[in-house]
Amino acid sequence: MKLNKSLGIATFALTVSLSALEVKPTQAAIFNYKFTVNATSGANPGQYFGSFSYDDSNLTGVGEESLDVSNGLLSVKFDYLGTKYTEVDDVDYGTGVAPTVSFKDGKVLGLSYLVEDQFFIGGDLDDPFVGGNIFYSVESADLFTANQVGTVTYSTVPEPLAVVGTAIASVAGLWVNRRKKALNCQNKIYASNS
Repeated sequence: MKLNKSLGIATFALTVSLSALEVKPTQAAIFNYKFTVNATSGANPGQYFGSFSYDDSNLTGVGEESLDVSNGLLSVKFDYLGTKYTEVDDVDYGTGVAPTVSFKDGKVLGLSYLVEDQFFIGGDLDDPFVGGNIFYSVESADLFTANQVGTVTYSTVPEPLAVVGTAIASVAGLWVNRRKKALNCQNKIYASNS
């Protein structure tokens, strides 16, 4: 009877954690990423950190796509040389076309983010509105002055509910396993006394 109750609790915990992880394709969601700039050359070598989030309601997950501040509720935060930059600091923010985040078959390729007289995060300089993982220093808003000085890596930020659900399922699984071992020991003792 106790084992059935334990299995019921474990099943409930697992269901809660799996439902927290599931995102239905018809539902829009806000996705959060963090990124690290590894500047290895130029005047300001070092590591710099930032994050961005976007609403995926305008994505299909097929082919090459991009979201900007006008169609993806894109927000960016980046701490560079002691200054905190946001999406409004992008040179093209006022036009609504930048910064952008680019995707290939639903996977993040990276940002396209240009702050005048400071930096550019992107890919190929010939196609500056496609995001990427290269960090450039720039002397103006003109990309002809861009010098590649490092790389950018991106990683997802897990949703708090998913983390909690996974933790609950793990603890419940360990508890059920411990109870099962204790019952097996009791049964062995009972069998040897009989």
